[in-house]
Amino acid sequence: MATEIHFYHNTPDRIAAACRIAARALAGGRRLAVRIPDDTQRRRFDHLLWTFEPGSFVPHVAVESPLAGETSIVFGGKDSAWPHDDVLLNLGDDLPGEFERFAMLLEVVSTDEDARQAARSRWKHYRGCGIEPMPHDLGSRGES
Repeated sequence: MATEIHFYHNTPDRIAAACRIAARALAGGRRLAVRIPDDTQRRRFDHLLWTFEPGSFVPHVAVESPLAGETSIVFGGKDSAWPHDDVLLNLGDDLPGEFERFAMLLEVVSTDEDARQAARSRWKHYRGCGIEPMPHDLGSRGES
């Protein structure tokens, strides 16, 4: 079975959009691996999951945590060893390795032109693998 791929584009803030996506995934009973190659962005994601909605907490741990195998949302860097293969959320501008092992891949693309060009390249790669990605325009929804 092919990996289902969704591109969420036109967001001015990838990390904030990723937090909303993570909260929805958790509410839907999914397990989410969040690939964030940049250390600064990884720290911001961790912090925002504690604070992005008043009074809410989205349980999450770093992939290196002993609790990663039993936590629905794990986050890590470029070459992390993910404890599950349900959903991969890619916040890198490069192609995630072994994306085919996941049931679903989510790509979040900012409005930055370099990020958009990198996303176009990934989109073409996925299509070349015989997978038709599904686009979702966050800008038209008023989401950031």
